[in-house]
Amino acid sequence: MKERILLFTIVFGLGIFIYIFQSYFNTVWGLALLCVLMSIYVIFMNLSYKLKKRKLEKYPQIINEDYKPYVTVMIPAHNEESVITNTVENILQMDYENFDIIVIDDRSSDNTASVIKNLEQKYDKVTALIREKDAFPGKSAVLNDAYKIAKGDAILVFDADATVEPDFLKKMVPNLEPKDVGAVQARKVIRNKDVNILTRCQNNEYTMDAHLQVGRDSVKGAVELRGNGELIKREAIDDIGGWNNYTLVDDLDMSTRLHIKGWDVRFCLDAIVYEEGIIYLKPLYRQRRRWLEGTIRRYLEYFGDILFSKDMSLRAGLDMMVYISEFIMPGWFLMEIFIRCFKILFKQAPTQMLYSSIFVGCIIGLGFFLGVRYALRRYDFMPRFDAAFEAFFTSVYLFLVWFPLVIYIGFKIMFTKKDMNWGKTAHGLVQEEEASIKDFIKKELQKTLEYKDKLKQILVEKGENNGNNHN
Repeated sequence: MKERILLFTIVFGLGIFIYIFQSYFNTVWGLALLCVLMSIYVIFMNLSYKLKKRKLEKYPQIINEDYKPYVTVMIPAHNEESVITNTVENILQMDYENFDIIVIDDRSSDNTASVIKNLEQKYDKVTALIREKDAFPGKSAVLNDAYKIAKGDAILVFDADATVEPDFLKKMVPNLEPKDVGAVQARKVIRNKDVNILTRCQNNEYTMDAHLQVGRDSVKGAVELRGNGELIKREAIDDIGGWNNYTLVDDLDMSTRLHIKGWDVRFCLDAIVYEEGIIYLKPLYRQRRRWLEGTIRRYLEYFGDILFSKDMSLRAGLDMMVYISEFIMPGWFLMEIFIRCFKILFKQAPTQMLYSSIFVGCIIGLGFFLGVRYALRRYDFMPRFDAAFEAFFTSVYLFLVWFPLVIYIGFKIMFTKKDMNWGKTAHGLVQEEEASIKDFIKKELQKTLEYKDKLKQILVEKGENNGNNHN
């Protein structure tokens, strides 16, 4: 109820502001000012990153070789029989001395539990945790259950489809050493990005996110955990009371609570975790809906704590405010257009006023385009033309996916009850499609062979009949 009232107040207040002040001055300049401030902040982050990079080149980071905390890897798995074995065996190849793995079956209806048990019997470092069918749902609850038996001084969380390079932990761990650092997030990359345009856009989106995370890290802002490839200190987990069972986004919720408690979250660009991109539009919308709803709800839930936290750094607080404005912008723009159309319809404003709003909307779209292109050039090393081409399609993708979802989630929070609809991401679809194609080819080959055999038999019989008739 608190989230609903707060969001309704924000939306209603913004609508009243736009409607009233449009009568006195062009409120589109307010939206334009928001865009300018965000642009200035992005430029500031880029400059900070370049200064940090130059400093590291001049004074390289000294790595404490003695800092090797024991790490417990936790991998939740719900109906993941097709991918979990590959993930566990990949993670076991990490070149790090002190780690073990807890694989958790979360009430699966397939053979995930038996696969996990087999992995436990096969590998000494693997522990299987099978949750009861009536256990509390959700990834946070899974992680809390596994944390009770975890031995690590740090917890590394992977999704069930994750794969990493052997030196993953060696790159991540040094970033966790400072006393004020509570967690470190790795860069996420789509493993099957070349399957179709949807997976390419997801990978480009992740590259854009990495670019923003690098910038936030450079200014010591509110870097966020991303669920897959997050390394968290036990001390920090205990300080915030573990994972929140009632959130839709365990990673973002934990990020916010860590910042509120004064913990720093870092981003490690060099450590990469590969995951499977979604190849169909419907499950992609379902996943992004959960992400977005969880993102907005956690800001509403911790709104007072964010404003009045005595432990959160000023930089993290300001950075968080800038990030929140990304969700305000679509609503502001939509109300701006709606109210102007209403006034034009009733001849309370000239039609020309609508054009200025549309122009600012185009500027926002151009900003996204340039941001994505810049990220692709810097981190994926794309040629100029390819980066521009990919940035265009990714900007369209972001508009079609995120813009309507912000509006939908806003109405959902204000007018419906909160539900725990997780919108589980389906993994192993690529493997299933490959297996299906192979099965199809096998069947077609079998049919061809059967046809040839029948044809051969007919020819033989015909030859024999012709021979008998000749005799």
